Formats: sequence, C-alpha cells, structure tokens
Amino acid sequence: MPEFVFAYHGGKKPETPEAGAKAMEEWGAWFAGMGDAVVNPGNPVGQSWTVSSTGITHDGGANPLSGFTVVKADSMEAAAEMAKGCPILDGGSIEVAQVIEM
Repeated sequence: MPEFVFAYHGGKKPETPEAGAKAMEEWGAWFAGMGDAVVNPGNPVGQSWTVSSTGITHDGGANPLSGFTVVKADSMEAAAEMAKGCPILDGGSIEVAQVIEM
C-alpha cells in the first residue's frame, strides 16, 4: 500500500497547560481514528533552515514546516481525506505527498 507524508505548516502553540492537554487529546483521537494506517506519527519540528546553491537562510522560508506524519492509504484522495480530520487545520495547513518507492 502506498505511503504518504503529511507535512504540517503553521498551527499554534497552546497558550495554557489545559489547552495543551486538550490539543494532545485531539491529536491522539485523530491518530487512533486512523489506526494501522499510521506508519510514523512523526513529531513537531523546530526552526527550519533553507539550504540552496546560493547559501543557507535561517528564516524557515515562506511557509516553514512545523511537523510531519507518515500514513499508508490506497490513493492520494484517500490520504487527503484522512488529513481533513487533523487538528492542525485550526489555523494551519497540510501538504500531502506520496512517498515514491525507489
């Protein structure tokens, strides 16, 4: 079955411990709902740097990555439907890309 990367952009850091606990519950419920489709739940990521042939920038780019998850699904459409339930969509977005087997 094909694998897909969910690349998270944006989102917001919880302002209180209670909001953090609620966010963790929402993420946990979303992951549980996907069951065995979750290959790697991933993690949030820190400040990103961009490396190109002209050098290194430390600003994270126009739309910096904030985290990732890897899932398996029958198709891009099925993976995108799975992504629609993600809590990050409250203020953020998700890129969905198929992992190409080499």
